[in-house]
Amino acid sequence: MRTRILTPEVVSFLAVGGMGYVVDVGAFNVLRSQPAIAALDPSVAKVFAVLLAMVVTYVGNSAVTWRGRSVGDRRREIALFVVFNAIGLSLSVASLALSHDILGLTSRLADNISANVVGLALGTAFRFWSYRRFVFDRPSRGLVLIGGN
Repeated sequence: MRTRILTPEVVSFLAVGGMGYVVDVGAFNVLRSQPAIAALDPSVAKVFAVLLAMVVTYVGNSAVTWRGRSVGDRRREIALFVVFNAIGLSLSVASLALSHDILGLTSRLADNISANVVGLALGTAFRFWSYRRFVFDRPSRGLVLIGGN
């Protein structure tokens, strides 16, 4: 039996992620151009850019990709979404730190490739799996938070 990779769910997730990517990369580069933030490590700009993109992708995934899969507990969804985004963000920031701080590739192009291509690809794969499995899962399989119903 052959499995289709580009299911409507994957296509929708990638479209929402694409919007988040535009916000993420745009905000990252705008922030890196601001004197107050440009003087700091580029990871600071990346964190703020991802936070902004996270809002965009939560709304998009909740309203479009997994609109019928919500378990109804919005606080649970948001809490798990934030946790799994933090893990995805750490993959992107780790890629940036490895390239910038350890390998010494400090140009803006190198920062963008490490954070917005390599790190984002790793984070995207992780996010799809974790959102589908835990965040927008049906109540029968979902992750239960302590104190949750």
